[in-house]
Amino acid sequence: MMNRCLPGRHVTDCQMRLYMSFRRSETPITAAAKAGFSASTGYRFEQDTRLPSQKKVARGRRRPDPLAAVWDSEIAPMLQNTAGLRAVAVFDEIRHRHPEINAGVRRTLERRIRAWRALNGPERDVIFRQEPVPGRLGLSDFTDMADLGVVIAGAAFDHRLYHFRLAFCGWEHAHVVLGGESFVALAEGLQNALWALGAAPLEHRSDSLSAAFRNLDRDARTDLTRRYEALCAHYRMTPSRNNPGLAHENGAIESSHGHLKKAIADALLLRGSRGFDELGAYRRFVDEIVGRRNARNRKRLAIERPRLQALPDRRTTDYEEALVTVTASSGFTLKKVFYSVASRLIGHRLRVHLYDDRLECFLGSTQLMTLRRYRLPSRHPCLAPQADGAAQSRLSRSAVPAPSLSARF
Repeated sequence: MMNRCLPGRHVTDCQMRLYMSFRRSETPITAAAKAGFSASTGYRFEQDTRLPSQKKVARGRRRPDPLAAVWDSEIAPMLQNTAGLRAVAVFDEIRHRHPEINAGVRRTLERRIRAWRALNGPERDVIFRQEPVPGRLGLSDFTDMADLGVVIAGAAFDHRLYHFRLAFCGWEHAHVVLGGESFVALAEGLQNALWALGAAPLEHRSDSLSAAFRNLDRDARTDLTRRYEALCAHYRMTPSRNNPGLAHENGAIESSHGHLKKAIADALLLRGSRGFDELGAYRRFVDEIVGRRNARNRKRLAIERPRLQALPDRRTTDYEEALVTVTASSGFTLKKVFYSVASRLIGHRLRVHLYDDRLECFLGSTQLMTLRRYRLPSRHPCLAPQADGAAQSRLSRSAVPAPSLSARF
């Protein structure tokens, strides 16, 4: 029988087991030939029955350890005493102390630090993957859109998107936000999303609303928390927030931000222009893109919809309320912006509902007018008018009658 063993080829454990199996009924020469190695190798196995893998000796170093003189005395104590220190910083410091160490040992040092931290380093955060449950979770977040370069009425439009998404099926809703991350923007965007969906999930998760809390005192923060909980209670949703700095807790929508922004950017390129005549045209443009994305999730939405909750009979409050007095200048100041109204209202107190994009003014229970909301020019120059000479630090605009909704934008 021909010997299949080639010179220089190591005998494997599988061949050794075959040899021992054939050896039960064959001579060493025949068993070795069937196993694929020489008869002399078979006779050696007769003297030592260990598998080849059990005979291997650990290979030693082929060259001196370049870090032997500094690892135990300097590098290991540095890693123990300074958690989170980057490997490149350790390398730079060791090279500064010992210029004789060759720059080519950087990769060796990084591998050794990685192995050291696996054995001696601190415990790390553990993230357990969760399978979304139909009807359980909806998420809200804001994303900045300034880098898209959208232009409205000839001026750059620095804005955000409020973004809502169902974790299971991926159905989403986007709402253009003129101001920052505020409770008003969250409440209006969330309710628009739920009524467009026609149902509500069991739980709603938002980010920590750190931007909304930034300039508030303790009482105002408590009031904002209470209002958020009341908003969720109105739709029978359990409210929750992810912890600050832990974006993975909101990962079901954080990752979707980038996909939505890229879809809008691509649509702007195909459109051939980033300019829009009015805000309403841009909002319809965003709604169309979101609608196309939702069309791909119809089957999964059909699975999830029976698990969603029915909506209440009506929406709840999605505005801030303020009381203002019309001054002799025939206007009032709200959020550092001056609004002009009819002179016959001088001396009257108005109740104002402050939305993200408009103000609704009431005298008693009668709605008088709807005003476009303005902000300081540094935030939205395309929507904030220039201050006149009589009031350089204030912004003014005439009131727009309320009955026509088209007058809002």
